[in-house]
Amino acid sequence: MLTELSCSQFSMELALKKPVPGGGGAAAFVAALGIALNTMVANFSYGKKKFIDNKEEHERLISKSTELRERFICLVDKDAELFEPLSKAYAMPSNNKEEKNEKEKVLQVCLKSACSAPYETLELTYDAIGLHKEILPISSKNIISDVGVGVQCLKAALNSAYLNVLINLNSINDEEYVSVKKEKAEKLVMDGTKMADEVYEKVLEALST
Repeated sequence: MLTELSCSQFSMELALKKPVPGGGGAAAFVAALGIALNTMVANFSYGKKKFIDNKEEHERLISKSTELRERFICLVDKDAELFEPLSKAYAMPSNNKEEKNEKEKVLQVCLKSACSAPYETLELTYDAIGLHKEILPISSKNIISDVGVGVQCLKAALNSAYLNVLINLNSINDEEYVSVKKEKAEKLVMDGTKMADEVYEKVLEALST
């Protein structure tokens, strides 16, 4: 289990000439760090006199962001689990027509499977950025920089997960599947990036006043 490794061990595993962990797992891990900062900011702001009327909002954000962080951590291992069969499929023999057909058949199944983890990371990262948008106006100013750090981590995770979705989609022959997934993924990236940038700009404004 990759998620049982220390941060140092995980980074070393990531650096090795191995199929997993890779970019998909890294994206999920960065997303987990980004949403963890949301939880931290909510915890520090919870119960403060200035935000005494926002206790229920803080509680909801702590609960939701904790749930997302746990799901991102699970996706680190899920991405590796689903990608490994794909790496083996690429190594299948293709010396004749029968072998080539069988290899392509297996590849197509594995590609869709491998695409599912980064796509889930993409969807959840969009939701996580939304939680940073919610915490921003009810967070203590002396910790608001962490909202900015968190949303930048999530923006990186959003674009990184998209790249991992795209590289799998580019090899999938099912045109309808590719079209639907790509359209949804592009919208998540476009809307998520816009929202992340808006949050980051508001953090900069708050730190400049």
